[in-house]
Parts: sequence; structure tokens; C-alpha cells
Amino acid sequence: MADFVVTDQNFEAEVLKSETPVLVDFWAEWCQPCKIVSPIVEELAKEYAGKIKVGKMDVDENPQTAGNYGVMSIPTLMVFKNGQPVKTTIGAQGKDALKRMVDEALAG
Repeated sequence: MADFVVTDQNFEAEVLKSETPVLVDFWAEWCQPCKIVSPIVEELAKEYAGKIKVGKMDVDENPQTAGNYGVMSIPTLMVFKNGQPVKTTIGAQGKDALKRMVDEALAG
């Protein structure tokens, strides 16, 4: 399970004001590629515990935030650091690619 569920209501407090970098998985229940990526995101949440928070945002239930960040295709994964998106990937990616994205965001 991801660390928390991200909503339009808690996005600012949980993501933008977080002192820890946050990986947000923008997804939807009907999205097959999202279901492929979800277990990988869960693994990353465990592997990076303490270094990065991981949240999942259902774009159907939270269209405002997804729209604010230009999420047009899902899954979209964004790493936020100091209230800003620093890395983004769109579409189903393998674990190596997602780890590389998180590592680059943490190092940058």
C-alpha cells in the first residue's frame, strides 16, 4: 500500500508542504497500465521508506489537481520536492526506470 491517498483537499498539506520528497501516482480504477504500475509503486514505497513518501491520486475523484499539473495520460508519476514537481514519467514503466527517476529526483 502507498503511504497515503492524495486528494484535491490534502494535496497542499501532504505534497506541496512536505519536507520529504513525495512520489505521486496519478491513476484511475479503469486504467489497465495503472494496474501494472501499482505493484511497482508499492515496492518503491517500501524500498524508499524514510527517503520519500508515496501517494496515490485517483484522477477521476480529484480532477482539479490532476488538471493543475497537466495530467492528460495515466499513469503519470511525479516526484515533488520542496513543493515543486522535479521529475515526471507517463505511461507504464518498469521498476528500473521508476527507480532511476526517484534516484535522480533525490540526488537533484
